[in-house]
Amino acid sequence: MAGPQITEKEVDKIVLELLKGHSEAVKVTPKEFLDLLKHSLSLNTMEKKRVVDAVPTLSQFQFDELSKVFTEERVKFKELAKQHPDDIKKLLGKQQSEWLQLGDLYRSEAINKGKQDQDKAKEDEIKKSLGL
Repeated sequence: MAGPQITEKEVDKIVLELLKGHSEAVKVTPKEFLDLLKHSLSLNTMEKKRVVDAVPTLSQFQFDELSKVFTEERVKFKELAKQHPDDIKKLLGKQQSEWLQLGDLYRSEAINKGKQDQDKAKEDEIKKSLGL
């Protein structure tokens, strides 16, 4: 992987910015939604990425339902933690490493987009110099 290991705070910042891209019509508190999504133990890295990528198109109902599901999940996992603390600890560790993976994915996408933009600018310069 390119660059230094991403930190949890950096991932939070990236995802929080993306969550702010929700529709104007939708009332959602990005920080609260970030917390619910981040600590979901049932979604994997790619599922969380799909949620974040869909943010601009999610309706109020979809945000509300996701929030409700994440909140219910949290309550259930807290109950399970009493009976199966070691299993829940493993899930928490997995969730934390997958959160960093999510950040790496977004960082890679940003780097690739930057390169594409640079390549496009160079291409435009060459076309211009050739009079195209």
